[in-house]
Amino acid sequence: MRLKHRGPDWSGLYQYGDCYLAHQRLAIIDPASGDQPLFNEDEKIVVTVNGEIYNHEKIRSTLPNHIFRTGSDCEVIAHLYEEHGENFVDMLDGMFSFVLLDTRDNSFIAARDAIGVTSLYIGWGLDGSVWVSSELKGLNDECEHFEAFPPGHLYSSKTESLIRWYNPPWFSEAIPSTPYDPLFLRHAFENAVIKRLMTDVPFGVLLSGGLDSSLVASITARHLAGTKAAKQWGAQLHSFCVGLEGSPDLRAAKEVADYLGTFHHEFHFTVQDGIDAIDDVIYHIETYDVTTIRASTPMFLMSRKIKSLGVKMVISGEGSDEIFGGYLYFHKAPNKEEFHRETCRKIKALHQYDCLRANKSTSAWGLEARVPFLDKEFVNVAMSIDPEWKMIKPEQGRMEKWILRRAFDDEERPFLPKHILYRQKEQFSDGVGYSWIDGLKAHAEKHVTDKMMLHAGHIYTHNTPRTKEAYYYRMIFDRFFPQNSATLTVPGGASIACSTATAVEWDESWSKNLDPSGRAAIGVHNSAYEKHLTTSVANADLTSKIMESSPPLVMGVNAPPGLIIRG
Repeated sequence: MRLKHRGPDWSGLYQYGDCYLAHQRLAIIDPASGDQPLFNEDEKIVVTVNGEIYNHEKIRSTLPNHIFRTGSDCEVIAHLYEEHGENFVDMLDGMFSFVLLDTRDNSFIAARDAIGVTSLYIGWGLDGSVWVSSELKGLNDECEHFEAFPPGHLYSSKTESLIRWYNPPWFSEAIPSTPYDPLFLRHAFENAVIKRLMTDVPFGVLLSGGLDSSLVASITARHLAGTKAAKQWGAQLHSFCVGLEGSPDLRAAKEVADYLGTFHHEFHFTVQDGIDAIDDVIYHIETYDVTTIRASTPMFLMSRKIKSLGVKMVISGEGSDEIFGGYLYFHKAPNKEEFHRETCRKIKALHQYDCLRANKSTSAWGLEARVPFLDKEFVNVAMSIDPEWKMIKPEQGRMEKWILRRAFDDEERPFLPKHILYRQKEQFSDGVGYSWIDGLKAHAEKHVTDKMMLHAGHIYTHNTPRTKEAYYYRMIFDRFFPQNSATLTVPGGASIACSTATAVEWDESWSKNLDPSGRAAIGVHNSAYEKHLTTSVANADLTSKIMESSPPLVMGVNAPPGLIIRG
């Protein structure tokens, strides 16, 4: 069972002819009766789902003629399909990947949530089979070709094609013009957090002490009392942070935790702890992207500790920097049009970076992460605002993510202390401790020679490693996933401080200093790096921050005449 780690609570297998649906369950909602696969009334519709449907109670109320067997939020998918056929996915509010088999005509569909918070892959076998799995390792040895299942899409066996079901206004990258309304933005985000308090198991928040995770923690703490979760598990919120001894995140997170009154858990790791975990990290997150691995390793180590405490779900702060232009390189955006287009590009790529890391770093230990900034409704609200309001203008007192900070700047009932609310961004791999990145570079230097780098382009013709650190990760990745299809699932391209390749053109000097760390935004980052500053190394991959999640799921699907699923 290659994906047992994602769902240690239950293993489900369903067979119909040569079609198989397999599922590893991480029980969050209705642990007692929600085991999968799930069915409609006559068991002709069968579905396996990874994720959470936050509006499932509302959907149930619109289906009065249907009989529900469980309290699982995911059961609504089978009944919606019965009512609407394939045209129901946009009705779901949540994070999800699923495969649904209609035994009446032996057809199936597979779909992934709007942004790609949950992970999903699709592959094809030489025998005509179609496979779908939450992770590469569920299908890479069985398929001739496989690829990432695109977010916001549905695959139908009837047409053997992918169809984009998610079509928000911002996707075209047209420049919006809605005026900035601080209270409207605040309420939209509060609602996004509140709906994610739906749980039947112990949970907490990931708290780095930066703006995004601190707002998530503040809103959660403010609204937890009176919820079903508070009645079951207590009204004091648990918060979690990881870092090297004395790191920026640990100090800031402790201050926020004290201010909010959370039960705070602080986890330390050493550079050697992280280096020792690199192989396991790459195996679980299934990428060779440098900054994703840098940020995934502390997350991976922390997730193990969190799960050992009996916690099964965490709420996290991914997505804010993509939506609001929070990365430091956005200071150099030449105009509001380019600023907006870059945020659109960043959101569209999240499933390859932050979502992938957050989902797999946590689910490696059977932990689910939820991400309110990537709430479908909230994204639409935030991306409809005239980007002139998002532009960084120090002369007007507007730093990165000013419109988000201003929305929660409440003098009468503060959400956070002022200096936390206006703290400059630290990318997660930087915030856990600057020496973490330097330690990784030094370790790679011992294992990759100059001669190896000289011939890197001949060995790795796609996404050729440009640094010894990148080369080192690539060797490990290829050991686990040697197929060419696996190599192609990982993005590449030039980046400065987490930018897309297009944004590198905003500053001529950036092309000479391609470093994914936030420290690379020369003249922008104010935090002291002092003695470590001289160790900057050229790099061409992208960066990230914290995490999110997803539970179990392994599904395989077989084009007519059948479905195959591996778990």
